[in-house]
Amino acid sequence: MSPWTRAVRRLRRNLVVIAGLGTLAYLLLPNVVVTVFSFNKPNGRFNYEWERFSTDAWRDPCGVADLCGSLSLSLGIALWATLAATVLGTMTAFALARYRFRARSSVSTLIFLPMAMPEVVMAASLATLFLNMGVSFGFWTILIAHIMFCLSFVVTAVKARVMSMDPRLEQAAQDLYATPAQTFLKVTLPIAAPGIAAGALLSFALSFDDFIITNFNSGSTVTFPMYVWGSAQRGTPVQINVIGTAMFAIAVLCVLAGQLVGRRRQRS
Repeated sequence: MSPWTRAVRRLRRNLVVIAGLGTLAYLLLPNVVVTVFSFNKPNGRFNYEWERFSTDAWRDPCGVADLCGSLSLSLGIALWATLAATVLGTMTAFALARYRFRARSSVSTLIFLPMAMPEVVMAASLATLFLNMGVSFGFWTILIAHIMFCLSFVVTAVKARVMSMDPRLEQAAQDLYATPAQTFLKVTLPIAAPGIAAGALLSFALSFDDFIITNFNSGSTVTFPMYVWGSAQRGTPVQINVIGTAMFAIAVLCVLAGQLVGRRRQRS
């Protein structure tokens, strides 16, 4: 067998792995560029060309006016939106998965719509609703809007987890004289916890990253994505790359920590 034939066979065997690694590298390439340019010191206002290595931006990430203020605002909105959407979405998911009632299918369809429709449609609809109600745009309108679209993702993630649960585990707890509260806290909730955590993390990422819905319902309030969009027109500071790199690193660490915890539970 010739070396060329062996190489072709190896390529066929590992074609899926190679394609997966290539796709992953393509997706991570923008993050690598952002990380590299976080150590750049540009001569002008725009951080688009590499000039020289510097750690000034890392030593002073809040050196640009209003940057850390918009960041703290986005983090606060994301935390509150995640908390509210996780609580409401978990209860809704249990209701849809465990109980039969009228208009159940209609409710499921309505919950799925925010994920299917374009963001600009939901943004314009919410803005029109707030205007008709005479609500002043600001922190609360952004928070309500974020809870609205985060709710769908939490319901979908938790509902899938609840529907895959084995009902015999809860029945065994009831046979052992566990109260409904004990059954829920010690059996149902720990099993559904991965789905709840996935929905919460997804909600936080979507809320922190959202621009279109926020832009329609923010008024004069400026979140971090809106600050990045505005600064891109007059010159992007290096500190934005620093914050983006830090957020990416934190997300990777959270994923790795979740993987380690999952492996330890499987071993135990």
